[in-house]
Amino acid sequence: MAHPEQVSGHAAGTGHKANAYDRITERVIELLNQGTIPWQKPWNVKRGFPRNLVTGKGYRGINVFLLHAMQFESPLWLTFKQAQDLGAKVRKGEKACPVVFWKQLEVEDKETGELEKVPLLKIYSVFNVAQIDGLKALPAPEVEPVLKKPAEIFENMPQRPSVKYGMAQAFYSVSHDFIGMPNRERFASDDEFYCTLYHETVHCSGHEKRLNRPGLTDRSGFGSEQYSKEELVAEMGAAFLCGQAGIAERTLNNSAAYIQNWLKQLQNDKKLIVQAAAQAQKAADFILGVKHEVAPAERQGTATT
Repeated sequence: MAHPEQVSGHAAGTGHKANAYDRITERVIELLNQGTIPWQKPWNVKRGFPRNLVTGKGYRGINVFLLHAMQFESPLWLTFKQAQDLGAKVRKGEKACPVVFWKQLEVEDKETGELEKVPLLKIYSVFNVAQIDGLKALPAPEVEPVLKKPAEIFENMPQRPSVKYGMAQAFYSVSHDFIGMPNRERFASDDEFYCTLYHETVHCSGHEKRLNRPGLTDRSGFGSEQYSKEELVAEMGAAFLCGQAGIAERTLNNSAAYIQNWLKQLQNDKKLIVQAAAQAQKAADFILGVKHEVAPAERQGTATT
């Protein structure tokens, strides 16, 4: 049976076998070593979320952070072949950005002989339209984000928990299903208040009566592998919500110790970043009331497109 994590590289000039989790993790580690935390890059609201120029489909999960970190003005991306099919050409020396998606692969069970579908994580490379010459004036897909008022995101959340103010710090109580928050005046700005609220809201989305997310429901202790993953889910999910609200992340922590902590986590678990981003996307979709068709692997919290 084919192993679902072994895929062929499709970057320009490559054709070697590569593990998709390793490739994406290496890219994130590269960014962290440069002092860039992909899930804490302020959103450029005017350019919108990244999407493919030809299909108009928006990228999701870890792909959003990887593409956003490239810092191009345009949110539109193409594969090498898509550019060629449009009669355009990627400029020599331009660096592609790796992205991943899930595909259902039919394989034969050696014992029963029946066909079964196995989720295959595939990796390929895309280029921003600014890296491509010869693109003709094409009708661009709608790229402007559908911005929501910051307060509306929480107020309109399905199965919204209660919030108790006057707390010494922000937290989410799993056992009592409520969010604890300091009083609003203790925050330096409204943006910081909502970024903090969104972080705790993503945590509460994992409650057993909502998304029933492992890492929250098993109540792993501080410092555990599941705890670290749940914190990353909350950080990434809050970033998605900040983007939808059109506000910049104000609670950035770019300290050397913070970055070293995530470098250690990613080096120990090469699946962490892809899986956490997929769960963060799922959490943001739930909070926003967005319905998105997902592959079986994404339902298990292991996929991103």
